[in-house]
Amino acid sequence: MGTPHIAAEAKDFAPAVLMPGDPKRAERMAGAILAQARLVTDVRGILGFTGVYAGEGEHQGKPLSIMASGMGMPSIGIYATELFRFFGVERIVRVGTAGGISPKVDVGDAIIGVGAHTTSSMNELRIPGTHFSAVADLAMAAAALAAAGGGRGKTHAGAIISSDHFYFKIPGQLEAMAAHGVLGVEMEAACLYGVAAEHGKGALAVLTVSDHLTKQGADMTAEERETVFQGALSLAVAAAFA
Repeated sequence: MGTPHIAAEAKDFAPAVLMPGDPKRAERMAGAILAQARLVTDVRGILGFTGVYAGEGEHQGKPLSIMASGMGMPSIGIYATELFRFFGVERIVRVGTAGGISPKVDVGDAIIGVGAHTTSSMNELRIPGTHFSAVADLAMAAAALAAAGGGRGKTHAGAIISSDHFYFKIPGQLEAMAAHGVLGVEMEAACLYGVAAEHGKGALAVLTVSDHLTKQGADMTAEERETVFQGALSLAVAAAFA
């Protein structure tokens, strides 16, 4: 079948997809947790793999896919729409990094994004006359939270913010977000949650804090951003099979 952005057949994807942003991270994750993994799409260098979960526990041997999303809401919006609409996918878990905002979180902690504020206009037209609320699937979030405890740092559940900009800053915005309990900032979740709501599917973002915007400290290197995902990954797997 295939779509303009995914060169695969409908049967090539499992019902659950883990979705990091970086294709290299997708490949590394597939090597770490999938058995019988096969490449099912590589259009535009966005790699997708399907196999069976090779970890321990009740989910061992179940089908699971891992596919990159690229960076930003327009990119994940395209891939999530096609996966939900054409490939029979039921649940997508974004597995990525975030910049810490709340003083409660530290570099290395995991964040379960229960809801996602956004600076983007991508969800504005979904419901006429309404400010759309981008929220995660409750069962998936609960499963991730129940699996917490084995990572490098603490696990937090709460609101995040999805931004269209990586470098551009609005004076006073960061302080206001911290004052309103926003845990961290990333660039994809709000759109993913909107697409999932549109299609009646499940979505969640599980994020590793790679740097902190309001605290001084050691940020992760580019190499660590690619490799340090084990803590969040275990939460994401639990959510994927919720």
